[in-house]
Amino acid sequence: MICYVAYPNSPDLKSANALQTYQTLRELRRLAPDTLAIVPRMRRGPSAFDEVGAVHLPRIGIGRLSRIYRSTLWYYAERTAFAWMVVAYLLWRILARGERYPVVYVREVILAFWLCLLLPRLTGARVIYEVHDLESRNPSRAKERWARPLLHLLDRIVLTRPAALASLTAAFREQLVRDGLRDAREVAVLPDAYDAARYAPQDRDAARAALGLPPEATIVVYAGLTFSYRGLDLLLDALAAAARERPDLRAVLVGGREQERAALAAQAERLGIAARVTFAGSQPPERIPAFLAAADILAVPDTVTDVTASPLKLFEYMAMARAVVCPDLPALREITAGDGALHVPRGDRRALADALVRLAAAPALREDLGRRAAERVREHTYARRAARLQALCRAVAEAPALSDIDIAAV
Repeated sequence: MICYVAYPNSPDLKSANALQTYQTLRELRRLAPDTLAIVPRMRRGPSAFDEVGAVHLPRIGIGRLSRIYRSTLWYYAERTAFAWMVVAYLLWRILARGERYPVVYVREVILAFWLCLLLPRLTGARVIYEVHDLESRNPSRAKERWARPLLHLLDRIVLTRPAALASLTAAFREQLVRDGLRDAREVAVLPDAYDAARYAPQDRDAARAALGLPPEATIVVYAGLTFSYRGLDLLLDALAAAARERPDLRAVLVGGREQERAALAAQAERLGIAARVTFAGSQPPERIPAFLAAADILAVPDTVTDVTASPLKLFEYMAMARAVVCPDLPALREITAGDGALHVPRGDRRALADALVRLAAAPALREDLGRRAAERVREHTYARRAARLQALCRAVAEAPALSDIDIAAV
């Protein structure tokens, strides 16, 4: 039996980590109905995680104290409290029900820290940590200078103490091996995924008609829950430069917070391209595929991370069989195979503008890129991800000793 522990920050799935957690759990419980999922109860009222049978433990809102003193450390304390509740709850299930979970899979750094230290001793469980980045280089990490040694200690423990790691990318696994932190056999590569029931090729003209978008324009679409750290300013700069050669270019930006949209609207005004940029605002999840289908070009102008980059939108874009332009990072090439997208040097506005011009002028190239994108991403569904996660947990649970774990090929 598997215990899956996560700390999604949006019970109504309005964040990428909540979406990824929900989709993975939905498919995992289809494969293994006895999976125990534990998530926090953020507030009163319904939670999307009720639909996947998750156990909700209380969230103690320590993070709200950041209104008094702004610091991520409050959120570390909040997650610490939740981690101890998880340990107490699992001990209760052992004592009251005789239920033991040989593997605990966790995908949050503070939870991983406490669970890998406590659970092996208290319950005998082996912990697998799904690592998304180093906390010491997380842009939203604790900023206090005195806390930096704490962040490095945190990274070292969560990277070395769990029985095994699940990395989103092979590039990060290679870095862990180079740094002497893990043996390659102890790190499985488990990329992000997409919902095959929602993201699939659709007719472009029908999508544009439904959304009221001009049929004759060459449209670049970006869709994301947030615009922060995603390089949307870079995309607007590139669009302004490209539009001088291709006046048919337009951009549709879907999602983002109100202040993010306002800042980009002001930038578009300064660049003289306000009429070329449509801000579609936040959209229900079921409407996002229509915006992607309406595109000629789908853009990933930048990523939050580099060697651990596995953005959900890249998988969703590729599944729509549209031309994708994205940064030239080894982690992204793992998904695109290099030819399932048009890669440009990261942060290079001129190169991004040139890519937009090239794609706008070449419908056949766009079609070819879209076809290859759909082929490359086909294996990265949530159903497939859940099956690999289940196989990973089984391999860790069945290894006679920790030294016998070999999950690199899972």
